[in-house]
Amino acid sequence: MRRDRAHGGAPRSRNSTISSRRVYQGRVLNLDVDTVRFPNDSTGELELIRHSGAAAVVPFLDTPRDSGARILLIRQFRYAADRFLYEIPAGRLDGGEAPEDCARRELKEEAGCTANSIAWLGGFFTTPGFIDEYIHAFMATGLTRGESKPERDEFIEVDSISLLGALRLIDQNEIVDAKSIIALFMADRLISQRRQD
Repeated sequence: MRRDRAHGGAPRSRNSTISSRRVYQGRVLNLDVDTVRFPNDSTGELELIRHSGAAAVVPFLDTPRDSGARILLIRQFRYAADRFLYEIPAGRLDGGEAPEDCARRELKEEAGCTANSIAWLGGFFTTPGFIDEYIHAFMATGLTRGESKPERDEFIEVDSISLLGALRLIDQNEIVDAKSIIALFMADRLISQRRQD
């Protein structure tokens, strides 16, 4: 599979698929049963959840010079977890939406902010054993705060904390959302690298 930065490392083609059968089509995801050719040339069936991909953004209230810089976190009710979780703003890519545009849109909808600058941190597959979801992570700076406009099924509170405080919440098992943990670590690493340069 070829990869490139324009696609954030997400797969561009799936050469190993022999056939695919749609079992379920939903608003957020689709479920397919694929007949696959494996690396050893054998074949088999795999269930795969298809997802449009997503973008997540770490919004900085302060200039991110060190881990004392303040960020925004959202506290969102998640039915699958049956509780409120601390997260960073994130959401699905709409149609052919560019990941950066999605990050800006989700920042506005969930945290009520616009950003002067958005920097790409990297990307990752969430659970590649059964879903092709790939999340593009960004860092937003130069925020202008406004009013959030969450969707009908989103119940969100916005809070601020230092990046170091957020990292401590990860250590204390208070932040348990994987995309948020990964993106916060990515942002902290980038800031540390900038300080060393």
